[in-house]
Amino acid sequence: MKTPMRAPAPARPELAQRILQAAKPLFAQHGYGGVSIDRIAEAAGISKQNLLYYFPRKLLLYREVLGDVLDVWLSYMDAMSQREDDPEAALREYIAGKLRFSFDHPDDSRVYANEVIAGAPHFADEIRRRVIPALQADVKVFGRWADKGLCRPIDARHLMVVLWSATQAYADFAKQICLVLGKPRLTRADLAVAEAQLVDMVLRAVLLDPPAAEATARKALARKAR
Repeated sequence: MKTPMRAPAPARPELAQRILQAAKPLFAQHGYGGVSIDRIAEAAGISKQNLLYYFPRKLLLYREVLGDVLDVWLSYMDAMSQREDDPEAALREYIAGKLRFSFDHPDDSRVYANEVIAGAPHFADEIRRRVIPALQADVKVFGRWADKGLCRPIDARHLMVVLWSATQAYADFAKQICLVLGKPRLTRADLAVAEAQLVDMVLRAVLLDPPAAEATARKALARKAR
């Protein structure tokens, strides 16, 4: 599935993008306080002066990294809010997209998780400004689905929290999942099983007439067993 984008962002200079890509895994591993500008510049292969030209303060760089993560996640939420008459497809696509993004870009999820676990000291304003309106839009679409008899009446806020937790756990707690599965790293087959089972559980809980998703889950389990 192609990652959706909210709106075309202004193109960044190549060097600024390189700085962000170098900073992201460092922030993901060590948190905001555990990373210096000098270390980021070294990882990017540039001088500290060049880095400061694009990001005069570490906080600006950190918030830009978090903002990029939020852009992608909000794209998935926006896409779901546009599905007026097909909650099954909306939920399938949302779960699949979030899981695959966590698998392909674990540092994105981890840097955000570290910030929130710390109490969001550097990004709470953006969470309020951007996440809450997107969540409210999704809550409204669940209400419209319920009014049309397409899903059960639920508190969609809590459902979305569960979906965030379940999909991001495969990045934030990948080591724990590997330990309980008894393997050194997660694979695409593991992702397929997780996706099938999570979709199945959510559709059964939310839809009035949930589809027979068992076949999809069985196929994923069979592929993993090979």
